[in-house]
Amino acid sequence: MAFDLIIKNGSIIDGSGRKSFLGDIGIVRDKITAIGKLSLENTKHHIDANGLTVSPGFIDTHTHSEGDLLINPKHEYGIQQGITTELIGIDGMSIAPLSHKNYLIYRKWLSGLLGQPPKDIDTSSIKAFLSNYHKKVAVNTAYLIPLGAIRLELVGFNDVPLNKDQINKAKKIISNGFADGAIGFSTGSAYYPGIWSTTSEILELCSTVQNENSIYMVEPRSSLLERAFGNNGITEALHIARKTNVSIHFAHHRTTEETAGNSSKIMTEIDKAKEEGVDISLDIYPYPSGSTIPISFLPSGVQNGGPDSILKKLKNKQEKQKIIEYLDNTYSSNTRPLSEVSFSYVPNNPHLEGESLMNLANKSKKSFGEILTDILLKEELEVGYVMLPPNNPKTCHLISEDSIKLLSRDDYMVCSDITAAGSMSHPRSFGAFPRFLGRLRREFNSISLESMIHKMTGFPAERFQLSKRGKIQEGFFADIVIFNPDSIIDTATYDSPRQFPIGIDHVIVNGTIALKNGQSTGSISGYAIT
Repeated sequence: MAFDLIIKNGSIIDGSGRKSFLGDIGIVRDKITAIGKLSLENTKHHIDANGLTVSPGFIDTHTHSEGDLLINPKHEYGIQQGITTELIGIDGMSIAPLSHKNYLIYRKWLSGLLGQPPKDIDTSSIKAFLSNYHKKVAVNTAYLIPLGAIRLELVGFNDVPLNKDQINKAKKIISNGFADGAIGFSTGSAYYPGIWSTTSEILELCSTVQNENSIYMVEPRSSLLERAFGNNGITEALHIARKTNVSIHFAHHRTTEETAGNSSKIMTEIDKAKEEGVDISLDIYPYPSGSTIPISFLPSGVQNGGPDSILKKLKNKQEKQKIIEYLDNTYSSNTRPLSEVSFSYVPNNPHLEGESLMNLANKSKKSFGEILTDILLKEELEVGYVMLPPNNPKTCHLISEDSIKLLSRDDYMVCSDITAAGSMSHPRSFGAFPRFLGRLRREFNSISLESMIHKMTGFPAERFQLSKRGKIQEGFFADIVIFNPDSIIDTATYDSPRQFPIGIDHVIVNGTIALKNGQSTGSISGYAIT
């Protein structure tokens, strides 16, 4: 038999969690067609993986790369990590299914996160939207239906409840989305317009998700808690799962500075639900702080009407002063204190990237609210930020140890939460997978290499029903990573985030080499998974 590519002499970890074994892998077109001793077989190309580990390509269960993929389809920061499949449409905020008018509205609100994807793409259905990625970007993509897009399409960027007719239309949108190939439904913590939904609305929609035998991904609500069952995001999500019997996935559930060293505490309510039979999985990235968009800090009343209305209010002296007073005196968040905000993406004033809100306020003698509203107005809302990590090295170490403890559970998998825009983007966008696989695995030595690979490949593929992905198996798609388990390590840091990892030699996506000897080939062979 003639092969297009044979990977020879590698230590194969097949993604199932089983022990590694020595062998060769034969690939024809986009599939694995043989595993065994193939050194005498004919092949057009070969890779000698002697001394290296060969595993399935990594599946990133939480990214915000849908905008940047359309701008930078080679996607080096994903490929260099060994990521071959990315889930998008996360946190209830993405850009399909939307009319063109509503796409442009949400594109503007999300610009600090997604950058500026092309104005003329088709977002009218999930099928049409995914066609923008199929064989046009470097990695495979799979899409979750975001609540924010549903609400925007039905009632605009407005804080109004969905009536019975609109609920039925929302259910139809969800059903159509699954027919188009969506793999789940998502909601987010503080992101408009989805956050305006009540628990009862989400319950109705998740009943449809359950009927479709799909999964509900939730970043637990952290805003408008008065609309949530139990006035708590985790309690709300578990209530929805109990009432609808929907399978639920918690996004990047991890310890923080306040809970560092006590990972069991953050799992108490979730473990109780699991004991009752609720079907739960979770993911995590290996860093002590996060990153998103500061437009989400603005209060609900200011968000009403959408981005153009927000800008109008920021331009009005009296309205702007009210927003400043809210940010300085009323706004509070355990996960996003303004004192720890550092700007990651300020495209019209890139000299501000890497500046902390604290430092800018101290230098200018202005308040946090004044600085933030000024920047949002000057940038027309296109601003991203990174939360600074804790000052105490011991706290950071504890959070790293916690992340390994959580990943050791049988319900956790790995994500990056890619937020790549700007020169000072979060280091997770460049280093999440190799940080777990190299630095933390070797430091804490509590998870086998095979088990960790399973949590990056076979487990997420099974959980999100990604057919013929996530394993080295005959008949499966040839998404493959070849790396050195002893040297693989992240190099991205908070003060120098855009640094590629070390120790990943080759990456193959659908049978095509995307990374060769550590260098991107520029291949755009990713499929839109439906």
